[in-house]
Amino acid sequence: LKVIRLQSPELGQQTAGSLEKNCLLGYSLALPDSFGVIHVGETFTAYLGAVNVSQNLMVRKLTVAAQLQTPSNRWPLPSCLDQRTGVDVQPGNGVDAIVSRRLDESGQHILRVEVGYQTSEGTQKTLRKFYRFNVSHPLAIKERVVRSGDNSCFVSIGIENLSGSSMVISSLNIDCQTGLESTRIGGISPTKVKGTSATDLYDGCGLLESKGSFNFLFQVKTAVDNSTGIACGDELGIIVIQWQKTMGEMGKIFSGPISCPIVRPPGLGGQNATKLMMGSGDDFVVHGSGLSVDVAKVAANRVAGNQKSDLDVFLPVTVEPVDPPSTLKLANPEEIHFLVVNHSTKSMDLQLQFRLNHMSGIAVCGKSYKNLGEVPPNGASVVTGMRLLPLVGGLLRVQGCCVVDLRSGKEIPQPPLCNVFVEKNAVEQ
Repeated sequence: LKVIRLQSPELGQQTAGSLEKNCLLGYSLALPDSFGVIHVGETFTAYLGAVNVSQNLMVRKLTVAAQLQTPSNRWPLPSCLDQRTGVDVQPGNGVDAIVSRRLDESGQHILRVEVGYQTSEGTQKTLRKFYRFNVSHPLAIKERVVRSGDNSCFVSIGIENLSGSSMVISSLNIDCQTGLESTRIGGISPTKVKGTSATDLYDGCGLLESKGSFNFLFQVKTAVDNSTGIACGDELGIIVIQWQKTMGEMGKIFSGPISCPIVRPPGLGGQNATKLMMGSGDDFVVHGSGLSVDVAKVAANRVAGNQKSDLDVFLPVTVEPVDPPSTLKLANPEEIHFLVVNHSTKSMDLQLQFRLNHMSGIAVCGKSYKNLGEVPPNGASVVTGMRLLPLVGGLLRVQGCCVVDLRSGKEIPQPPLCNVFVEKNAVEQ
């Protein structure tokens, strides 16, 4: 029985002191003398050959069965030699086959080969051989997800070459879940190669040296026909990387699922309502954070009986600005609309308040509260407007918001709602 791994030859390098200084031989192709280095994502291919070494005895009903044992499973490797009836092999002749399987796990693997045959006397015999080899990860993958709104996330991906040799990253994408789509930010587009410097072209070719690293940035957002948003815990997709080795061997690896992180404002759940409303020591604002979507999902899961987060307990009602302006004029009041959502399981008689002692640089023009009336439970909402008056210039936050249930007297403080830039009037400038 002969078993050989089929693979591309490697680039053999000179060993120090083995060649004279005036030798004309440089890098050359070296045939592998063992199973070699094998990485996750490659396709393991092996040649199986069974030869009847007898000069006068026929081998009857010869079968060759192969299995690949991984750290977690055992996979049969089908071939033309594993048929139940077997084949007869004349003296001095042999049969062979090629088996293959893509490798998805790291760790020790075992190629188990079993040969069964019948002697001329009718005795059934079996020959087993085991070939152990190790499979390692060619790349280390690290990702970080940052929320960028109710329906968008930025995914930063870093990869490091652990293979010990150079490779080319031919493609790196995010295979998104249904209803989501990803866009790579940066990189060289094939339509913009003209006018690109040689350095940029080299950096964009995907060549990754040993111990080298690349960083990629993607935006994952909801598709046009998906208006549900992206909530905490939602699976965004998986990272798919295709690479090639020195001699063109191709491989493909996948990361684990990427999930949307939870949004939790500073001070939420604590006893200090002032810290929550003013966002002390943090730059968090509700607008564009995805907080309202998270609370809605948590509340829906709680009704279904499979919720472990307490986000909806501390924020049974959320307030979010509706398309707030990015700039305001100093001393010019402007009305901003707010979406108030009741995520609880009971109806509430709500009042929206803006408390001056928790506001900074912006005041309410007119009454600092507004009665919203009865708001039904389980996601019912109401939109209302408040006139805000900028008192100083610069980058400010709309904060100091609190919702009160007039029926029970319960106060529900809200985190800072949005950022605005207050411009001075031309006359004052």
